[in-house]
Amino acid sequence: MLLALIPAAGALSADYRIFPNGTAYTASVEVVNADRYEFADVGFLGEDVAITVDNVNLSGNCSPCTFNWSRMWGRPSAITFLRGNYTVSYTAPLKDNTLQRAYDTPYNVSVNLPEELDVRNPLLTSINPGANVTRFADNTTLLQWNKIRTFELRFYDPWREQLLYLFGNFWIVIAIILLLPFFLIMKRSE
Repeated sequence: MLLALIPAAGALSADYRIFPNGTAYTASVEVVNADRYEFADVGFLGEDVAITVDNVNLSGNCSPCTFNWSRMWGRPSAITFLRGNYTVSYTAPLKDNTLQRAYDTPYNVSVNLPEELDVRNPLLTSINPGANVTRFADNTTLLQWNKIRTFELRFYDPWREQLLYLFGNFWIVIAIILLLPFFLIMKRSE
């Protein structure tokens, strides 16, 4: 009985691995004392938005663990199974290089970014506060949050960073072209 209460008292874990091209991810999410898991993203106003998932797997103290698909009207797709403690794994697409989730209970979340993607430039990224960001020697990045109910992560590829620098340099040149005549006129009027 005590072992069943330990996971509920602490935070559950959710692990996400972003694909190298940044268009999809694999997830592994623990659920405790559950009989249903919904596949949903967080919408603009915080509402649940259905996502398309593939390669759904349910693992736990069963071999094999079986589940049924269900979808209530106006709700995202879900799987139902016998009440218990499980790990739900799946693959889902990403939109606009953003991964965000909301949970009913606190979760320890980790997100693994491949070497092709980055989060170091604050002008191009958005990371929820409290993230522990670790950059490894192979240029992969691990982001971790402890005991959170929601998180959002926006990452970028090298091309977006190059576009940012190009855009910044363009506006610096425009500013110099527009301000130089002003400074020359001010100097003559003195």
